[in-house]
Amino acid sequence: MLKGKKAIVTGSTSGIGLGVADTLAAQGCDVMLNGFGDADAIEKERAGLAAKYGVTVAYSAADMSKSDEVRAMVGSCASELGGCDILVNNAGIQFTSPIEAFPDDRWDAVIAINLSAAFHAMKAAIPAMKSAGWGRIINVASAHGLVASKEKSAYVAAKHGIIGLTKVAALELGGTGVTSNAICPGWVLTPLVQKQIEDRAEKGGITVAEAQKNLLGEKLPSGQFATPEQIGGLAAFLCSPSADQITGSSYTIDGGWTAQ
Repeated sequence: MLKGKKAIVTGSTSGIGLGVADTLAAQGCDVMLNGFGDADAIEKERAGLAAKYGVTVAYSAADMSKSDEVRAMVGSCASELGGCDILVNNAGIQFTSPIEAFPDDRWDAVIAINLSAAFHAMKAAIPAMKSAGWGRIINVASAHGLVASKEKSAYVAAKHGIIGLTKVAALELGGTGVTSNAICPGWVLTPLVQKQIEDRAEKGGITVAEAQKNLLGEKLPSGQFATPEQIGGLAAFLCSPSADQITGSSYTIDGGWTAQ
């Protein structure tokens, strides 16, 4: 379905981003991966996707907290893959603390990576998408872009901001063939969430299994994690002709979390 299209997926060396990149590659899309991690492991993922699906897979080590590196990544996608038709802003970090104790540097880092990076990538990618008359911007927000939780002020603020940014882009890009939508996952068992579970277990003096059960029970009526592959499937749909008139929308994959 996406043969010949070119995509950037930020934060795609593991977790949700890797699931989205895998799904887009399976649809014939050339993909630029991005993220941190062990160089050998990243190269293994890159080469594996290319061999599995017969597409071109590139990699950018751009730091999403640095606007110049974000812009350079978009330029690299154009030079290495031949364009940037699909931009998936997925990179994110987390830090938890009450507001009065929240470290200033952690606030700045969360806002920079979870929100500002998406703005800089969109700003760099939109002109070429408009010129081509086709483009897809998919911002991975969160259930926390719709509702809040204690001790996550920076993350919640950034994810609410991502949804607002998504809507503004949809309004500005109306009639251009470029759409802008957000995906709002609930709990997905990524390394970031696994660390939260382990921290809960340590803090509460319980097992990791108990902490995981408690976490799911607090928020998800379904009692189950969403998967990166499910999020990738929604991203692929938003890139399909069936979604040509879907823009400015936010889609939850949260097991009923925000229905409560």
